[in-house]
Amino acid sequence: MSIWEVDSPVGRLGLAGTGEGLLRLSYLRAGDEEAAGLEAFVTDLMADSASLKVERLTVEPEPFVEIRRQLSDYFHGRLRRFTTPIDWRGSRGFHLEVRKAVFNIPYGQVRSYKEVAVSVGSEDAARAVGQAMAKNPLALVVPCHRVVNSDGSRGGYGGGTQAKDFLLDLESGALNLENDADK
Repeated sequence: MSIWEVDSPVGRLGLAGTGEGLLRLSYLRAGDEEAAGLEAFVTDLMADSASLKVERLTVEPEPFVEIRRQLSDYFHGRLRRFTTPIDWRGSRGFHLEVRKAVFNIPYGQVRSYKEVAVSVGSEDAARAVGQAMAKNPLALVVPCHRVVNSDGSRGGYGGGTQAKDFLLDLESGALNLENDADK
């Protein structure tokens, strides 16, 4: 398994991947918490490595060239769907069903937790959808920021409510990042 970190408009992101694809894309905390965030990211990966049958952890940028390009394009409004290969081994059962359903929410659209629950055949499982999203190992790529409360309010987000607001505003066209990209 390889890891790397990258800056983004919503904060520092930790990346982990295998030969099968992207396994994790997680928010790291800013400032003094960043080192602790990276340490927690690596600790979580090491804890999962046995169940994922990963023998070695390397720090290198090369496996992440494509996802880094896609992230840049996404944040500059040029990418609407991530196409990087995904290693789904970090998700199972209901959580995997939910994450695949959320992966297919189109750019610029939102779904309620209840709508996602209905889409996976579990009409009364809106809270369980929220739990699956709270533990989403592939932030941005599995766009849990597109899942909102039934009343339309944006609700919480693992990357923080400011990040969720930024991402939803980006996708709605409320932000003009093309001009910012030229600066």
